[in-house]
Amino acid sequence: MNYKQALKLPIFKIISNSSQELGLDCYVIGGFVRDFILNKRSSNDIDIVAIGSGIELAKRVSKNLPGNPKIQIFKTYGTAMLCHGDMEIEFVGARKESYTQDSRNPVVEGGTLQDDQNRRDFTINALALDLLEENFGNLLDPFEGIKDLENKIIRTPLDPDITYSDDPLRMMRAIRFASQLDFMIEEDSLKAISRNNHRIEIITHERIVVELNKILESKIPSKGFILLEESGILKHILPELTALKGIDEVDGQKHKDNFYHTLEVVDNIAIHTDDLWLRWAALLHDIGKAPTKKFSEKAGWTFYGHEFEGSKMVYQLFKRLKMPLNEKMKFVQKMVLMSSRPIALAEDSVTDSAVRRLVFDAGNYVDDLMTLCEADITTKNKKRFEKYHNNFKLVRKKIIEVEERDHIRNFQPPVSGEEIMDAFNIQPSREIGVIKEAIKEAILEGDIPNEHEAAFRLMLKEGEKLGLKKHEKG
Repeated sequence: MNYKQALKLPIFKIISNSSQELGLDCYVIGGFVRDFILNKRSSNDIDIVAIGSGIELAKRVSKNLPGNPKIQIFKTYGTAMLCHGDMEIEFVGARKESYTQDSRNPVVEGGTLQDDQNRRDFTINALALDLLEENFGNLLDPFEGIKDLENKIIRTPLDPDITYSDDPLRMMRAIRFASQLDFMIEEDSLKAISRNNHRIEIITHERIVVELNKILESKIPSKGFILLEESGILKHILPELTALKGIDEVDGQKHKDNFYHTLEVVDNIAIHTDDLWLRWAALLHDIGKAPTKKFSEKAGWTFYGHEFEGSKMVYQLFKRLKMPLNEKMKFVQKMVLMSSRPIALAEDSVTDSAVRRLVFDAGNYVDDLMTLCEADITTKNKKRFEKYHNNFKLVRKKIIEVEERDHIRNFQPPVSGEEIMDAFNIQPSREIGVIKEAIKEAILEGDIPNEHEAAFRLMLKEGEKLGLKKHEKG
């Protein structure tokens, strides 16, 4: 089968000519070929395998390209990379690999194209297109990867136990591809993942997070997380989530399975946002429920304070997985901490003061918080579902009205500390904080508008209560 149309970009002719100048055979292999055949994904990453030195081929291609782009060389693995336009092109010499039990980093030696295809993770990633002029565009498919693409199957070229034990990250890649492409993992391969799940512990946290992010960015993330849980991998990397699994019952009273509820929330939010960190917030919004779960005869099952506990757990989880401890983490913490606030509003009458407090506490993240809370409605009771969503529409409307009128988002007091000190001729003191807090509360409650004149009058009244006298200048 010939796929010349996949190689219509000029770069492929340049690579082909460069390989002929060096007397090397070379092929496009892996994701670029897979994505072209799928005809629904575009790839800017191109992997070239040379029968010989991939580094020398990269140097010759750079020499033949306008501007002679800079090459990054990784001598340990015999690979080189260069950028051309928006494409990243990696060159590697065909190789064999062997592994030790405690590392996913292989011992590498030169090999044939067949050796190189044997070492690939999945049949769909072992597809190669010939770049030699006489065979340009011919497909080499030794493991029936095309058939697996047609049948939507993830399968390893060789024994899956060896494939996954050699490089355990491939287990997460299998699950990630199944989630991204909506494929099934072949039965023997899935069983091998379960048998080898403990091997994931030799993988660095950084590499694991890359795969978790890609699963979260899938159209239906729950597919990947269910596979992670069922295969036993999830307990090794996100035990906070597996702790949510299961339903307890006492005296006939049950609570919902918070693990599967969480996955529903993640799928719901994926419909409305591509924001990775908001999806992380959805994934972690209930992690505090496992450590706070209690049963009492009077109240039944309770999870008091799970939002606060969960926000603390977010920091611990990010730190353990070596995720960024920056504004992204703080955003996820804030979403988890406030995740029940709009739901409480939706259950009661939506007052202006409650909405003002919500906007004050959430700041610029109030819209994200509303999106999270709308996704959190997973009840199968149609009337309750409609009630919550109708109330959320009302909350969103009131947020706009309150913000236009009161400017609460990123609230700054209309009267500053310096103005209070000047008005009463006092030095920095506790009284200044008391007055500012009284002004803030009055604005949030709607007792005074968020404007300087009203706030100044209240400042004078509050100062008088504290025994302060207005300083008359002159």
